[in-house]
Amino acid sequence: MPAMKILLIEDDDETATYVANGLREHGHVVDQAANGRDGLLLAAGEAYDVMIIDRMLPGLDGLGIVKMVRGAGINAPILLLTTMGGVSDRVDGLEAGGDDYLVKPFAFAELLARVNALARRPPMATVATVLRVADLEMDLLKRTVTR
Repeated sequence: MPAMKILLIEDDDETATYVANGLREHGHVVDQAANGRDGLLLAAGEAYDVMIIDRMLPGLDGLGIVKMVRGAGINAPILLLTTMGGVSDRVDGLEAGGDDYLVKPFAFAELLARVNALARRPPMATVATVLRVADLEMDLLKRTVTR
């Protein structure tokens, strides 16, 4: 797998060091943030191949980050990393826009395999919702046609 640029947003120093060092040992470039606000700024300001986001963060929680990132049209794959392992927690994470969900504690080999799997997925396509021909415009969502 070629080197990837990965964003890691994790407030637990031990976990962040463990994950970042492991990813760097596999040749990846890792940017880190220890709180939600700093993580959101990095996510919005750089292009990442994969984002790994903890759910419970100070400042702004992981689900809030995921929703804002998706709302901004950023389609990088997101792996949610958390101690919250209930079915409803996983569903909430995936429904918010996460692509995968890994519960702590985890084996690094599994995290790496999930990151690699996310990176192999084709990028999400942007679907055109407005069609234009000359001066004719059709908005598929609003169901309007204007000239």
